[in-house]
Amino acid sequence: MIGNAMGNDRSAFPHVRIAGRTDVETLFRIRTGVRENHQSRAEIAALGITPDSVARMLDTGARAWVCEIGGRPAGFSMAVAAERTVFALFVLPEHEGRGAGRALLRAAEDWLFALGDGPIQLTTGADEALRAHGFYRRMGWVPAGREGNGELRYARRTPGPR
Repeated sequence: MIGNAMGNDRSAFPHVRIAGRTDVETLFRIRTGVRENHQSRAEIAALGITPDSVARMLDTGARAWVCEIGGRPAGFSMAVAAERTVFALFVLPEHEGRGAGRALLRAAEDWLFALGDGPIQLTTGADEALRAHGFYRRMGWVPAGREGNGELRYARRTPGPR
């Protein structure tokens, strides 16, 4: 009781776990529930990202993580080994600013760097007013060009700050 009154309730801290096929629907619920860089299921499907394609990715060289706060899904990240890329990182609005994004990015970085030497990368929306740009820069990522669709690419050569 004293721990809770003093704000030491461990359930309020981000807990990251590896996601599996049974988490695919949770990943989509989080992805379509974000405030910035929002896309509907139809928009995501138009890009070829469906529950089946994500499940196949998890079976063939990708890994995803779910962050839970208070026992509820707060966000997820996903990385693709062959491309050495952080493919996705999303946090639900009600959990922003509570460490979920940082914990999820660390999980993806650690996994990608454990797979071998060399830089890792990610892309995010072209609008530089998106908060993601400041977040990635604070986490040690550096701009590394633009994709054909206008998204900004970031790169990282060493694991992120702890």
